[in-house]
Amino acid sequence: MLRINCPFCGTRDHNEFTYGGDGSISYPELDAPMEDWIKAVFERENICGRQTETWQHTLGCRMWLRVERDTVTHEIFSVTPADPKLAVACGDDA
Repeated sequence: MLRINCPFCGTRDHNEFTYGGDGSISYPELDAPMEDWIKAVFERENICGRQTETWQHTLGCRMWLRVERDTVTHEIFSVTPADPKLAVACGDDA
């Protein structure tokens, strides 16, 4: 079981969160060619090890978070707000 330390609500069980996907993806502009969107959405690496992910605290504060997690051991290294302005307000340099 994962325990995620929400910066707003404290440590909670992962059942309160919804996985949002790979947090390192850069999405193309809205008017980009369809091939760019297909690559960004469907052609992703299956990382074995440390990865940045997005999670939403759906049963808590509803905030989107960036979680740095090892996909093999499930160890969580950091949890920060996904919004860079909120991350700075919380004392993180992200």
